[in-house]
Amino acid sequence: MTASTATTHRGRVVTRDGVIEDGVVASTGDRISWVGPTSAWPGAAVPQTNSTILPGLVDLHCHGGAGASFPDSPAVDLMTAVRHHRSRGTTTMLASLVSAPPDRLIAQTSLLAGLYESGDIAGVHLEGPFLAVARCGAQDPASLRSGDPGLLRDILSAGRGAVRSMTLAPEIDGFAVIAEMLRENGILPSIGHTDADALTTRRGIESLGNGPMTATHLFNGMPTWHHRSPGPVSECLAAAARSVMVVELIGDGVHLADETVRAVFDLVGGARIALVSDAMAAAGMPDGRYRLGPLDVTVRHAVARLSRDADNETAPIAGGTATVLDLVRRAVLDAGVPLVEAVRAASSTPAASIGLDSEIGCLEQGMRADVLVVDAAFEPLQVIRGGTVIGEGS
Repeated sequence: MTASTATTHRGRVVTRDGVIEDGVVASTGDRISWVGPTSAWPGAAVPQTNSTILPGLVDLHCHGGAGASFPDSPAVDLMTAVRHHRSRGTTTMLASLVSAPPDRLIAQTSLLAGLYESGDIAGVHLEGPFLAVARCGAQDPASLRSGDPGLLRDILSAGRGAVRSMTLAPEIDGFAVIAEMLRENGILPSIGHTDADALTTRRGIESLGNGPMTATHLFNGMPTWHHRSPGPVSECLAAAARSVMVVELIGDGVHLADETVRAVFDLVGGARIALVSDAMAAAGMPDGRYRLGPLDVTVRHAVARLSRDADNETAPIAGGTATVLDLVRRAVLDAGVPLVEAVRAASSTPAASIGLDSEIGCLEQGMRADVLVVDAAFEPLQVIRGGTVIGEGS
């Protein structure tokens, strides 16, 4: 590293293991070239700031934003959603689809494969269609089905290597066959939208073996954890405590109470949690009517719910309207989660879940230069992805 040619940032630096209260992050080209305390920086003096420097954030579960929807929008509009989240510090993301008729799933996966091939997304997350009708939430029940290896094969073929994750319910017929296909293709399985009891969930987790796995938005889309009927929540938490599973949390104050978020961090730690936005097209947009796959969604006071119910306040939640940075802010400032743990759950943990932890997810020498500079309120001051400064239109 030639200090004189490096791009530098100074402030409170959040590393994988702690906080450097006065540190420097330097990048050369598209790589981080130096991280450490300002007192040890070998280059020219860097002006002191009150900013906090984070690694670029990683979102494993995102359906869209800024009016664009990964399950619905044409190819020309898909980057609109990517740019919105990128401008808010999410430098790596999976584009999530929802359950839909087979032709629609195949076609939209093919479109998103183009963004994967260009490097704009890290892959595609299939949220369905092999889910439980009883816990469909904002999924279209008419599009749900038992495990269908032929359909999955067609989707994977259309994806040209882009499919990186899939949510499925352990109680569906054909679960074992689909799980085996996911493992054979290096695709991350995620337990979710399930009405399974604890024993069925445990057997499903055990059948997935030792490879990485996640729980799709823990607590949401599954039975409440009851002390005489623990269901999937207890088994997923136990698996996370055994370092077998990573649990997704939508910690936006709508899907989960702040106290729930803090309790899960206290129980399993940020190394076993992935903060996910589950954002849909309304993220970054005003209240109004939107689409999520085949279903209409109404957003009021930034809360997205299915439009089909007369009483919108009790209708199923239909995705989120926040970004991962919003979740980090809320975890730290409202839930009281330690900064390092919250950032870990938004960066290195999700990166590891999709096998990218040698490239992204932390501020270390040799990693891709994905850097997020924020102020005291966790508002982004600057976003750098691969050494390039990102703007709203980038």
